[in-house]
Amino acid sequence: MNTTITPDSLKQYIRDIPDFPKEGIIFKDITTLLGNGEAFKISIDALTEQYKDQSIDYVVGVEARGFLFGAVIAYQLGVGFVPVRKKGKLPYKTQSVTYDLEYGTDTVEVHEDGVEAGSRVLIVDDLLATGGTIKAVADLVSKQKAEIVSLAFLVELTFLNGRDKLEGYDVYSVIQY
Repeated sequence: MNTTITPDSLKQYIRDIPDFPKEGIIFKDITTLLGNGEAFKISIDALTEQYKDQSIDYVVGVEARGFLFGAVIAYQLGVGFVPVRKKGKLPYKTQSVTYDLEYGTDTVEVHEDGVEAGSRVLIVDDLLATGGTIKAVADLVSKQKAEIVSLAFLVELTFLNGRDKLEGYDVYSVIQY
């Protein structure tokens, strides 16, 4: 393994895909980072290190790539993992939040007993873009009367100003573009 990978050098493991999912967009493809064991480990370590002394009770991961990071971070912290999914994907009674997209709306759900009231929650996703999805997830966790400790991301696209929608929340990202 190459032992020279640091959080600051992780960008070299993210591939740009022009015109995906539509023309004019440069998609940040993290599958190349996930495919490199050391880069993935450094990513997880960088995210986990931020929260190891924060008394987290649950890590909430956002479908789908947030599951990849959130579950491993929960394991590293020794806490429960709670998935937030798109509407209709969870088998038990759910709570949901519907939010606006550029064209239309979307809905995210969590099991109604996903997190305990008063618990301390870290919400994790792979990427912060415009902030709409993660704001909906934060609203969903708040409906369960949990305390949101922080919102954590591997990548943040700062030029899309996603943090503006997340005012009042602690936001952390390992890589910024």
